[in-house]
Amino acid sequence: MKSSKCTCASLLMVPAFLVMALLLGAPFLFISSAQDQPKPPANSQPDAASVAEKTAPEVTSRDEAATFKVNVRLVLMRVVVRDAQGHPVGNLNKEDFQVFDNKKPQVITQFSVEQPGSQVAKEQKTQIATPDAPKTGAAPDIPERFVVYLFDDVHLETKDLMAVRDAADRYLNSLRPTDRAAIMTSSGQGDLDFTDDHAKLREALLHIQPRPVMSTINACPHMTYYMADMIVNKNMPDVLLVAAKDAFHCATTEDPNSPSGAPDFLAHIDEYRQTATAAAYGELSAGEQESRLVLSALKNAVRRLTASPGQRSVVMVSPGFLTPLLEYELTDAIDKALRAGVVVGTLDARGLYVPQVGGDISGENSPDMMAAPEEGLYEIDAASQNDMVLGQIADSTGGVFFHNNNDLLGGFRQTSAAPEYSYVLAFAPQNLKYDGRFHSLTVKLAHPAKLSIQARKGYFAPKQAPNADEEAKQEIQEALFSQEEMHDLPVELHTQFFKASDLDAKLSVLVHVDVKHLHFLKADGRNNKDLTIAAALFDRNGSFIKGNEKILEMHLKDDTLDRRVDNGVTLKTSFDVKPGSYLVRLVVRDNEGLLSAENGAIEIP
Repeated sequence: MKSSKCTCASLLMVPAFLVMALLLGAPFLFISSAQDQPKPPANSQPDAASVAEKTAPEVTSRDEAATFKVNVRLVLMRVVVRDAQGHPVGNLNKEDFQVFDNKKPQVITQFSVEQPGSQVAKEQKTQIATPDAPKTGAAPDIPERFVVYLFDDVHLETKDLMAVRDAADRYLNSLRPTDRAAIMTSSGQGDLDFTDDHAKLREALLHIQPRPVMSTINACPHMTYYMADMIVNKNMPDVLLVAAKDAFHCATTEDPNSPSGAPDFLAHIDEYRQTATAAAYGELSAGEQESRLVLSALKNAVRRLTASPGQRSVVMVSPGFLTPLLEYELTDAIDKALRAGVVVGTLDARGLYVPQVGGDISGENSPDMMAAPEEGLYEIDAASQNDMVLGQIADSTGGVFFHNNNDLLGGFRQTSAAPEYSYVLAFAPQNLKYDGRFHSLTVKLAHPAKLSIQARKGYFAPKQAPNADEEAKQEIQEALFSQEEMHDLPVELHTQFFKASDLDAKLSVLVHVDVKHLHFLKADGRNNKDLTIAAALFDRNGSFIKGNEKILEMHLKDDTLDRRVDNGVTLKTSFDVKPGSYLVRLVVRDNEGLLSAENGAIEIP
């Protein structure tokens, strides 16, 4: 059966006088409209309200987004509980948890237990056979797990990169048919979108190389981001003095602590302090830019995963980084991951790492231990701070932090896997002020029993009140780019395809709504219900192709609802596609907040 070409997919809505019941051969259903109303006698004078009530259409559609009632923005937490042997515990209930916001107890309003794959519904055989499109066999393999491997190339050094790149290549060679992997970098160079093609993944890995914002090789005086933060942001004079001694040694080769060098250094101490301060400002700017790049790349990875319909993870491969003035941005990245259901595992690319006091054997960017022996201690402190940031990201999102271990292949296995059990908690903060301030979070168990808890440590309050329209759109979008099935509303998804040629086809999505089992609101003599219907199409790699959204408004008379919609309402949306495997995602939400979501998979030969 050939169908006419169209430049975009459009949702074919039901006219006010006709409801199509196409599903499974159901007959057409007639709904009365203005043309069907009996004409009043010529001498009658009906009031305007009565005329409006009788002549108003019963079913209409519009393109504007619906306005839903949205509760106060919830704070989400992913919590992993482990026993004394480190095994995840999955038999806890909401009553077992206690949540504190700035030490004040909170009421847990949402609670769920998640397991890998439990939120990923298996594809259905939703295809309806027709003479032109006979029903095919088994549904195609649709990707269920999406992992972004984020390499922090602005901080990675060559010696570490070579080892983690080899381990990543070996791990990616064992992907399952339903796995998809993507390669991303902090610099944004050499990114590869989701694929199961190992050759493409290997090629992308080989193109990753260190890309620091500013080279500090053999810089003199020696300055690190950690030292620059203590000098500029924390105003620590002892650290500035250490850097000034190094600056003196760079300029004179004299030891500022020796009897011969000390008088000269003290005589020009202000000059060398200025030199050290200038170096600190330069390093602070470069270090902050590099950390911003990493956090921005993490947000981009989460954003890309948000459009992937399945289990979502990020594996961040990094030697660690600092965020002294970027705590808000760090917490925002964590919050976005939590809201998108993304678990972030972090892998310390340094493996079994011991800070080398005095620098490595190459001498590149090494402190002068004769001039400033304290700098070796700063190196140790900085390494510890780097680990803390990676650990915070993993702990807050339910991921694994792999560090101090040279088994990098095992590290990729651990960080790529979602926790066996995790608990998603949510609460509405009491008397929340939109001031952007940090709130500390604590999760406790009513009966600890030697159990450990992994959860986020805090969040920043919003700086402004949430917009109800935007929140509603976001909720529908999050449901659309998921594979979780929900059945709050009586809807069914079915698919058909018609091949116009060997290279072109039209994929039709049929949405059947069982009107009899909807909850209507009675007003002005009508039974009222608004439905937002969103459909999306994904390719075999889970990449979004196209989608559409319409709003169906029903204002049914009692007679229509009682007698004429027994077979429900069927709506149709069509996509022009090429032969191949596709995942269809349907989300329907009413104006009371109920939501249904279903998956369909189809193979067009």
